[in-house]
Amino acid sequence: MSQAPSSGLLEIFDPKAPPKPIGIDLGTTNSLVAYVKNERPTTVKDCDQAALVPSVVHYGDAGEVVVGKNAQLRAAERPRETIVSVKRFMGRGGDDPETRRLGPYAFVVPEEGAPNVVRFAVGEKVVTPVEVSAEILRSLRRLAEDELRSVGGAVITVPAYFDDAQRQATKDAGRLAGLEVLRLLNEPTAAALAYGLEKKQNGKFAVYDLGGGTFDVTILVLDDGVFQVRATGGDSALGGDDMDRALAEEIFRLTGREASSASPSEVRVVLDLARRVKHGLTDADVVDFESPFGGPGAEAGAPLSIARARFDELVEPLLARTGAACRRALKDAGMKPEELDGVILVGGATRVPAVRSWVAKTFGKEPLGDIDPEEVVALGAAIQANLLAGQGSADDVLLLDVIPLSLGIEVGGGVVDRILPRNTTTPAAARAAYTTQEDNQTGFEIHVVQGERELAADCRSLARFTLKGIPPMVAGMARLEVTFRVDADGLLSVHAREERTGVEQTVSVKPSYGLDDDTVEQMLLDAIDHGEEDLAARKLAEVRVEASRVVASTKKSLAADPDLLEPGEQARIESAIADLEGAISGADARRVELKIEDLDAATKGFAGRRMNRAIAQAIEGQALETVERSVEHAKGIEAAHAESGPLPPAPPSG
Repeated sequence: MSQAPSSGLLEIFDPKAPPKPIGIDLGTTNSLVAYVKNERPTTVKDCDQAALVPSVVHYGDAGEVVVGKNAQLRAAERPRETIVSVKRFMGRGGDDPETRRLGPYAFVVPEEGAPNVVRFAVGEKVVTPVEVSAEILRSLRRLAEDELRSVGGAVITVPAYFDDAQRQATKDAGRLAGLEVLRLLNEPTAAALAYGLEKKQNGKFAVYDLGGGTFDVTILVLDDGVFQVRATGGDSALGGDDMDRALAEEIFRLTGREASSASPSEVRVVLDLARRVKHGLTDADVVDFESPFGGPGAEAGAPLSIARARFDELVEPLLARTGAACRRALKDAGMKPEELDGVILVGGATRVPAVRSWVAKTFGKEPLGDIDPEEVVALGAAIQANLLAGQGSADDVLLLDVIPLSLGIEVGGGVVDRILPRNTTTPAAARAAYTTQEDNQTGFEIHVVQGERELAADCRSLARFTLKGIPPMVAGMARLEVTFRVDADGLLSVHAREERTGVEQTVSVKPSYGLDDDTVEQMLLDAIDHGEEDLAARKLAEVRVEASRVVASTKKSLAADPDLLEPGEQARIESAIADLEGAISGADARRVELKIEDLDAATKGFAGRRMNRAIAQAIEGQALETVERSVEHAKGIEAAHAESGPLPPAPPSG
């Protein structure tokens, strides 16, 4: 009898088995694909038994596309046709400063009226970051198919601090690669999922995720399969690439060269050299290398060296930026460092000794690094894909993620009404009601914004759309209900409906480009730094809107019932109106409030007489019982209005 072959020599495939769901870590430097095998997540390896696929894409002259290690080998020779670290360009505008930093690429300026997106010129071809990312995802899909024969849906991970444009770009890349995108999963949450299920450990954890191009910090609680994110923070333009750039600039300095005058090929050579030096300094105190070119300070091939102490100095400002985000996330979560049970490291850049030392100092404890920080995100994505595909026990795991920045709309006076505050658990939905600020207003302009400042002008604009077709009404009579929904992928949709007419509109918010380099990091800091002046500006804007409404209403009343005015009363009212209009043009909110009170006092008698006339006209010829019911109904409306407060006015359509 022959002996059955071992599973390592022969893999038996069941032709009736459903396609295998996969998890993908689409990284800045490297990408991975994983799946669940025998109830445990495992990465897919290539023929060289390597799980990491370099996130590099080369476009050849004959139209061929090369991905991974072979593309990486072409980077020095053909730097403009070889796209490295494309993740940093996802969802960004063509004029974004991130696209103009140290790098060898040629960019195409968008035509007038065209979407403001990054476009790489690669030979005679023009490609976008979405298309480049799709090539990486397509390569990962094929790698998985080589092992699994067929693949099902995919969970793709994204940085927690990716904004709506960057998430949408990632999802579009997945579709372009022929993948069924089950969900976009935040990278720190994926890492915690893999760590929590592997270690079966409950507690409060911080996930410090420093990858090639992005940084996230997430504070979460693991409790018997429930993964609840309490707060998240980070920087969508900070990572190991910035360390490489700092080292590259140091290498240029050592060789007496100017980075700004270097050719694209020289820039790529130095960036690749800087990455090798960074990796060498992980284990060595000093790394020796040869100059890649001649110059005033060194001949080609001349020996040079960089010490780890010098490298630590170069990256210290970058680590300081991560520290600010960590402290803010802890504050938002209502926790202190000593309350944490552990710090989980994620991302290849966390292998740098300076990073580990910084994390230990910031959180007051040595980080947990017993799961490979470069694989843990893909493993968590595979677990989630397996659950979403119904091939695991969904009852064992519950993911509760959060919104990184507040979402709201601009209302009268340019102030922001927040509908979904930051750190709201997703998926989430919330609604708010608004009214008109002008008589005969036939539309609402809805301006969706993201951020923590009080004025819309200081926040990130996500989208604008107009709800039209509202019948002319007196100001304050229309009722607009706006609903925000953020799905499990972190993508926003907005639904607006005018309650009296049923006119409605729904839009998926798809901005054409993402946040600037420092915008995400600065939004919360600006909210703190400008807190008092923002509140003052908001109050001034709100009282100006109210004052303008009072002035318009008073003028309308004077024109409607001039016969009810007593001698000298009109002059007093018009004087109070003039004083209020003067206060509106000023910058003192309290003075506006006082002038509103003065006008109210001046019109009190006139308003009473108008009310008596209106009541007399309303009850003329009606039965006593009917009048009593009307009075009771009016009291009910007045009580409800007093309890809820007046609806804020939304801006009219243009």
